[in-house]
Formats: sequence, structure tokens, C-alpha cells
Amino acid sequence: MTGLPGFLGEVVAEQPYPLAFATVSGAHLYGFPSADSDVDLRGAHVLPVAEVAGLRHGPETLERAWTRDGVEMDLVTHDLAKFCRLLLSRNGYVLEQVLSPLVVASSPVHEELTALAPGCVTRHHAHHYLGFARTQWRLFTRTLELKPLLYTFRVLASGIHLMRTGELVADLTRLYGYGPAYLPELVALKAEAEHGHSPSVLGLEADVERMTAELEAARDASPLPERATAADALHDLVLRARLAGGVSP
Repeated sequence: MTGLPGFLGEVVAEQPYPLAFATVSGAHLYGFPSADSDVDLRGAHVLPVAEVAGLRHGPETLERAWTRDGVEMDLVTHDLAKFCRLLLSRNGYVLEQVLSPLVVASSPVHEELTALAPGCVTRHHAHHYLGFARTQWRLFTRTLELKPLLYTFRVLASGIHLMRTGELVADLTRLYGYGPAYLPELVALKAEAEHGHSPSVLGLEADVERMTAELEAARDASPLPERATAADALHDLVLRARLAGGVSP
């Protein structure tokens, strides 16, 4: 994982519950990290039976933000049951997290999750990408920062590709063909500063509108199913992992 700090393995080893997996998300996954980008760690932990079967329930979500060796860190993990519920609810965030190629910690549970993830993808994931794009575009129009602009293009390109092929690709540098010709230039500029401003680009709004329309059309014509097919298998995985007391079901 070039460009990422070497202590990430130590960070995940310090977590209070067994981790099914931990991966890197955010700008590093999306293909446009800056030298001063924070590191977004995401994953799933497994609560023991004693913390889900009685009156006192363990934390479904653990969040932590801190700085280590000058690097801003952000860690979020969900209990495996909650993570699987999110996977089944057209949530593109968790889909990208479990399929991220930037793996810090894995397990047999993670291997099963990645194998089952395609059975969670539906045409309705387009709603996630369309909504995310609208939010980032509004943020860009207020701030004129390059980061939300690249996020806008990234989620639109990822959504189009997913709807057309069923394959999840989160790295914008692998999706240039879906966007305008100036995207590589914007990515190169983003590498210089996390919160730099976007240059003036002719036809910017029209390009965003075109890609939005392409994503809507790809959704309507998508061969992806209406509903996830992996619910029963995920239910079984959660039970086995829970009863095994960890991440080796």
C-alpha cells in the first residue's frame, strides 16, 4: 500500500473486538490522495455473544479520530450484523469498504463477505451514487474546492460502471473514460494539496449534468437485479462468526 503509513497494522491490532476486516477508504481508495490526506480506516468487528444476547448490548459502531506521527487518522467499524444489514440496504459506502483492495486486516469472514458482496448489488445502488454526487456538487459550488469536485466525478463514474457491468471500481484513475478529458489534470492538482481550489474549467457544470444523466440511464437499463440475493448467506455468516466468538466461522 504505497503512500500509506506503516503503522496501520498496529492500529487495527489495538481494537477492542476481533476485526473481520479493516481496509483503507477515502481519497487513497478513490485514486487521488494528497500528501496531507488523512487516512480513513473502515471495517467490521464481531461482538461476542455475551454482548448481544443479554440486556447489555455492545457497541454496534466504534468511531475514533486522532493524529499519529503527524498523520490524521479516522477509524470506523460496525459490528458484523450491522455491517451486513448495511450491505443489504443499497449502501455504496460499505460495499466499497469490503471490496477495497487496500486491505490492512483480513480474515475468513472477510473472504466470505467479499465473495457474497456481488449478491448484494442491485440497480438501486444508483440512488446512493446519485445522492452522493448531488451532495458533493453542492459542496463544490459553495467552496470551489477541488476535493468535492473530484468526489462528484468519482461517484458518478463509479455508479455508471457499476450499473453497466456489475463491477465495483472506486478508483477514479481507472474510470477516466467515463469523464471529461481534464480529469487527469485535476487529479494531479489534488496530489499537491488536500484542500486546494479548483482551476476554472470550461463546461464543468455541463459535464456533471451529462454524467448524471448517463448514470440515470444506466440505472434504468441495468441488468442488475431489483433485490439483493445474499441475505440468507449473510445471516448464516453472522451466526457462525458470532458463535465461534470471533472471525473464523
